[in-house]
Amino acid sequence: MAGNLAGRMLRYGLAVLLVLLGLVLIAGGVRLLMLGGSPYYLCAGLLLLIGGILGFLGRGAALWLYAAFLLGTLVWSLAEAGLRFWSLLPRLAGPAVLALVLAIPVVRRAMAGEGARRAGQGVLAAGLLALGVLGASYVLTDSGTREGGPAMAANAAATGGAGLEWTAHGYDSGGSRHSPAAQITPANVGQLQQAWRYRTGDSNAARPDIAQPMSFMATPLMVDDTLVFCTPIGAVVALDPETGAQRWRHDPQSSFGAAQMLNCRGVSVHRAGGAGPCADRVLSTTVDGRLIALDLKTGAICRDFGDGGTVSLLDGLGEFERGATYTSSPPEVIGDTAVLGGYVRDNFTSAEASGVVRAYDTATGRLLWAWDSGRADDAPPLGEGETYTHGSPNAWSVLSADPALGLVYVPTGNATPDHVGTHRSAQLERYASSVVALDARTGRVRWHFQTVRHDLWDYDVPAQPVLFDFPTPSGAMPAVAVPTKRGEIFILDRRTGAPLTGIEDRPAPRGTVPGERYAASQPYQTGFPTLRPAKLRESDMWGATPIDQMLCRIRFRSVDYQGDFTPPSTRGALQYPGIFGMLNWGSASLDPRRGLMLVNSAAIPQIVTLHDRAAMAGQAAGNAHTAGMLPQEGTDYALTMEPMLSVLGIPCTTPPWGQLTAIDLDARQTAWQVPLGSSEDVAPLGIAVPGIFSIGGPITTAGGVTFIAATLDDYLRAFDTATGRELWRGRLPAGGQATPMAYVSPTSGRQFVVVAAGGHGFLGSTPGDYVVAYALGEGDAR
Repeated sequence: MAGNLAGRMLRYGLAVLLVLLGLVLIAGGVRLLMLGGSPYYLCAGLLLLIGGILGFLGRGAALWLYAAFLLGTLVWSLAEAGLRFWSLLPRLAGPAVLALVLAIPVVRRAMAGEGARRAGQGVLAAGLLALGVLGASYVLTDSGTREGGPAMAANAAATGGAGLEWTAHGYDSGGSRHSPAAQITPANVGQLQQAWRYRTGDSNAARPDIAQPMSFMATPLMVDDTLVFCTPIGAVVALDPETGAQRWRHDPQSSFGAAQMLNCRGVSVHRAGGAGPCADRVLSTTVDGRLIALDLKTGAICRDFGDGGTVSLLDGLGEFERGATYTSSPPEVIGDTAVLGGYVRDNFTSAEASGVVRAYDTATGRLLWAWDSGRADDAPPLGEGETYTHGSPNAWSVLSADPALGLVYVPTGNATPDHVGTHRSAQLERYASSVVALDARTGRVRWHFQTVRHDLWDYDVPAQPVLFDFPTPSGAMPAVAVPTKRGEIFILDRRTGAPLTGIEDRPAPRGTVPGERYAASQPYQTGFPTLRPAKLRESDMWGATPIDQMLCRIRFRSVDYQGDFTPPSTRGALQYPGIFGMLNWGSASLDPRRGLMLVNSAAIPQIVTLHDRAAMAGQAAGNAHTAGMLPQEGTDYALTMEPMLSVLGIPCTTPPWGQLTAIDLDARQTAWQVPLGSSEDVAPLGIAVPGIFSIGGPITTAGGVTFIAATLDDYLRAFDTATGRELWRGRLPAGGQATPMAYVSPTSGRQFVVVAAGGHGFLGSTPGDYVVAYALGEGDAR
């Protein structure tokens, strides 16, 4: 009696499971079909529902029906996804495992009685076949591509500083992110050890008095045997590069106002020569709008700079909410001039502070010129009581410079608010989402190239332009690479802005928002590899299970999507890539000897929805601030943005979500591409899906090793620059959302690789306040 009762309970339990799964799939399948989606889920739900009812009745047909369901699922999965493992996994893994459970003799007898042996064999065969296909797809899934021939040599451009130092944010003024240090090689990188670790004390855990989330994005500099960097609150720290011991620290005691996040990507050093105080000076900025000069050796304030060591960056900005604009990237030093832009808060109001770019004398702090993209090119300097243009396109990322040409290369954003353009004038549009070459002496525009027309997607040029010599049939050309959020890397003649590869205008979709205008076309690069993602299809939707995958499909079908440049809408528009883009401020690294460009990319789809302010008038949710919306004041629409994630918090697109790519500059082909990082530190149960989101960038070294942290898992990784093979990984104490750097210590002659590990305040990586250095052990530098 007890055995019969247990058998019935097992049968009823499995039958209820099949019925519930069937009902969920039927409900979702009907919704998806009404939206024009796949009929699979409705058909699968019906089979499971009928199978559950038959199982409840103890019929052997229940097992045959489940086997038919699984075989049909296998055929559908292969038709949609081919033999791509990560695409097949959520479609097949769960159903196949359930088939094996149903085939267990005790379960099979409970479900269908003693006479259902053949039905049990049938469901077992279906389960094993599905798992076999899944296993074969795992074996066949290549971890990366190997396209193109051997890398050819190309010469680096605009290098500066001693070869074994790291004197600018991107190594040199051209942003090559390539160190000539060659001690660490593919043969010995596996022996890297932590050499020292320093804690700044500037994290949300250590500073509970600070409400704003912090992100530690700094890349230290190593100049004249001093390692110097800034912390998220704007404090400047100098360390001994051999031991990591603190030499000095300067805390500017900033007020943070309405700042949404605290971050500082680095400082700059100007070397005037001589031996007096402040002959070599550190230039840093603060959240409350100050440019400060400090003695590199002592940290003492340079009193001859500005007003007692400080220049106000608030002059000429007029009225705005404090903390809504500040300079988060280091000034670009060219000669005796420091040029800097600034971050401007997105999507709050068209009356934000100006995105003006300004140049200052590095010795005196005197303002030399100002370029405000909202004013005419020939506009005179500001008069008494005048202000720069509110809400004009800003330059929040890192600038580059070519001293020989006397040019500064400025990557710009669009005029905020970012996702509505009804308020923008022709002047505000002219230089938006562009790279602009300014005369370093006068601030006049020499040339510009616009990467997005009438930008409604916050597709700023987010990365430092990279200067290099581009191989062409007629010889090497002085070029600038412009990485964009879109995934396009435009290659231009850095003297004139003329494209060095093909540019093709392609029609762009139009939206339906009243009063909005839409660009008829957008520029696409040809003749050079692109990291632009392919247009999404319903079959690209992903999930950990068939159910959350189905829900992602429903969401995909429920919003507007026309591929690239789908305009924002009141229904909700799918923007892919989202505002973090494919590429961001980590930019690219150029290995001149191997002729390779290294770049990390990642993309998460995003739902962008406009909310008509007039339609919300009088409603409880009409206040954009209290409803969790971004107000976009100065336009008719508030805004909501959210990543397109499954109910389990997983991106709705198929992994890998992040990659590291090497581009052969001579062949103009992808040399290799591999997934970058894994989800082990952010996924439930530590599941390691390869290829995770990253922000930060790579560096290359003359030793043939590429280093990168950046990912949401807590590792610094080393790759063989020539092949893309991962050679080593070092566990970080916190998220490494920063670009590393390398130098050779003048004390020991050892090569060090250093990275900031403090996490990102908005991305959920492990928080901290660490600077970590790695080096080879004694006797390993061979």
